Amino acid sequence: FHRQGYAQTTMAQIVQALGVTKPYVYYYFRNKQEIFEQLSWRPTVECFTCMDFAPDDPRPAHVKVMAGLEQLVRATIHHHPAAFFPYSEPQVYRPEYIAAQKRLANHFYQQLCRLLEEGRRDAWFDFDETRITAQAACSLPGFLYHWYRPDGRLPPEQVVQQLTRLAGRVLGLRHAG
Repeated sequence: FHRQGYAQTTMAQIVQALGVTKPYVYYYFRNKQEIFEQLSWRPTVECFTCMDFAPDDPRPAHVKVMAGLEQLVRATIHHHPAAFFPYSEPQVYRPEYIAAQKRLANHFYQQLCRLLEEGRRDAWFDFDETRITAQAACSLPGFLYHWYRPDGRLPPEQVVQQLTRLAGRVLGLRHAG
């Protein structure tokens, strides 16, 4: 899917890449679309739940935001290239899948915006529009699909650290001291 795209990838190629038989694949999946959606779902869940902190987590909002954004970037890179399928081929997904993905995304942004507003009240963030700021900060890992290469100049963990720092700047994160 990553090399050729969804339309050009055949079940025969999938079977060959897995080293199994067609009946084996069809035992678990009805069709190519179901495989594609399954490959996309795990990264979607991992990325859109990174702002879900335990109710008794005592850390301040700004720390949670930065930890969540770091996890978002890390999960996006970890699940390369499947994390990028929704960006590169959004037309492939069934309406039910898109609806479920949208529910997760809305939940993510509700959590993030709540934490951002709390952090702004505590004078840790300096921004104007909460939702626009949240979306701008999250667009950094979202655009990885255009340029990220696992064998690129920087190792993955360095990319995580760089993008997390940049997201903090987008949020207007104030440094202690």
